[in-house]
Amino acid sequence: MKKEWITILVLSIIIILLLPWTVNRWIKKETMNEDLTIRVKMPSGQIETLPLEEYLVGVVAEEMPAEFNQEALKAQAVAARTYAAKRISQKSSPDPGYDVDTTVLTQAWLSDSQMKTKWGWWGYWRYRGKMADAVQGTKGQVLVANGQYIDAFYHSSSGRKTTERAEDVWSTSRTYLQNVDSEEKNPSRFIKTYDFTFSVLYQKLGITGSPKKLGSSDIAITNQTAAGRAKSVRILGKTYTAVQVRTLLGLASTDMEFTVKPEEIQIKTYGYGHAVGMSQYGANDMGNAGNTYLEILKHFYPGAQLYSLYQARNVNS
Repeated sequence: MKKEWITILVLSIIIILLLPWTVNRWIKKETMNEDLTIRVKMPSGQIETLPLEEYLVGVVAEEMPAEFNQEALKAQAVAARTYAAKRISQKSSPDPGYDVDTTVLTQAWLSDSQMKTKWGWWGYWRYRGKMADAVQGTKGQVLVANGQYIDAFYHSSSGRKTTERAEDVWSTSRTYLQNVDSEEKNPSRFIKTYDFTFSVLYQKLGITGSPKKLGSSDIAITNQTAAGRAKSVRILGKTYTAVQVRTLLGLASTDMEFTVKPEEIQIKTYGYGHAVGMSQYGANDMGNAGNTYLEILKHFYPGAQLYSLYQARNVNS
């Protein structure tokens, strides 16, 4: 019995000693340098190399309203850093010469001059420091799961429903992107109504032939996600994914309702964005309720762990 306890003790010591090395192996070595830089493709097409932490100030400034709670801004900084670090580590072949651009195709970003234009001079001095504090207050922190950077997706508002599972929107599942409560105090913040004449609807959906009036049976949601949003939609006998319909028609979300009128079709949507990952308005409401950024991240990315890029350690959360 004594020998068994000695064996357990020795194994425990070995695991404790090896754990930091094992965690360090999760993240590529280039991300362990505090001088880590990121290559940014500017709107002009020019490639600029920026320090990662400095780049993130511009991302937070554009991706989240400056008036938001500081804990929400910190959560945004961690999500944005995770995305950027993953882009840096995933070198494609051939190398396009940059890691991110400044649009929503990767992460939206503002230069200092663009911040001044967006906020004005007074707002610039008021808000830029707030963005920098959110980045500095989470310096080097990223989210990992199963030894990899997570896909730290975020969106504006989940609206009246929970967040979405990744597999219901993009087919591939992630254990940390599941249905969780949006935590939004005002679920009807984003309700939008769109009116399309039948000819415009045909044009936007790429339907050939002369437009005809639609009846209530000509457009219907045929499948829903686990959260209750549209997953597939049938229009004039053709089935589209809800994501396709949202993109083609320029809708705010896939939480949609249809009303067929004599000369047009009306579509009402709830929420704003793809609804996967962190709800930014939910994060703000959580921050206002006294939650820390660590609690916000734990809620929206269940199972993901916080990791320090520059100190090669897990962050106690």
